[in-house]
Amino acid sequence: MTGVVNPALSAPALPDAAFEARLREVLRSRVEFIELIGDDLVAAGGKRVRPALTLLSAQALGAAPTGPRWSEVLDLSVCVELLHSASLLHDDLIDDAQTRRGHQAAFRRFGNVVSVMSGDFMLARLLTLLSGMPGGPALTRAFGETASVICEGEVLQFQVAAYAEYEQEHYLNVIHGKTAALTELAASSPATLLGAPDAQREALATFGREYGMAFQMQDDLLDLAGDEALIGKPVGGDLREGKATWPLLFLLNGPHADEVRAILERRAAQGGDVERVRALAEASGALEDTRAEIRRRARLAAQALDALPPTAARDALVALAEREIQRTR
Repeated sequence: MTGVVNPALSAPALPDAAFEARLREVLRSRVEFIELIGDDLVAAGGKRVRPALTLLSAQALGAAPTGPRWSEVLDLSVCVELLHSASLLHDDLIDDAQTRRGHQAAFRRFGNVVSVMSGDFMLARLLTLLSGMPGGPALTRAFGETASVICEGEVLQFQVAAYAEYEQEHYLNVIHGKTAALTELAASSPATLLGAPDAQREALATFGREYGMAFQMQDDLLDLAGDEALIGKPVGGDLREGKATWPLLFLLNGPHADEVRAILERRAAQGGDVERVRALAEASGALEDTRAEIRRRARLAAQALDALPPTAARDALVALAEREIQRTR
């Protein structure tokens, strides 16, 4: 029949004005400072990668923006964004950050207590939303477990730097906690909401986990070897915090291990430290080794989606994973 568009092949829905409106509605509060932080969150926007994963995964499972369950899918994507945003409010305070998404960090504008409690307010709001959803208990457990992993990842990162425990296992656990646990939840939670088969839920969980690992590894690579004009900040931030990312771990297993360890332990405090490590990483093959691992993870993510039927939403998820191989900021 001509003139009819197959919904499975049409352009998939992404976070849009309806998402932003629902996010603003959920963040409503009678307390002005909480309202202002919520308004900043909506106005700042950002890439909305995590709620996009939720919306795309739901569509890959057959949900549609015109379907009867889309409001539940939209609320689930809002919950994912709230968990992410709450963690960012806490992270900015921990990291003593100046800005977030081009604006003054919330704790600098409103103070530590307001910022932390506003993050807790977001967590409370998402729990309220989850409680009313089909599969609420399972979803609440999944969000709670993910929040625990995020906390453990952040603390482990500081522990590794404090003890100089530069090991690949620690690094992988850290980036899983920092990033991949939440992308795994974002991608797999629609399967729980919609009652999809276990095989499809596992496929989306694998996609989200491997995509998140590739995403964070690319971020870490750019922090050492990126173009400052493109990434919008000075390179070498991880070195200055004593964080041994994948290319640093490569160097710590090579002939320059003692020199690199010394730079890590003094937090790149001497002039030329960052440039020296960057040069060593380039010459030794550490950067290419990191790029190879990013490609491997991105391909694992894409391959996991073979368990789902072909749709435009599945193609969009694959494209997200493949984009990490070439991302420059």
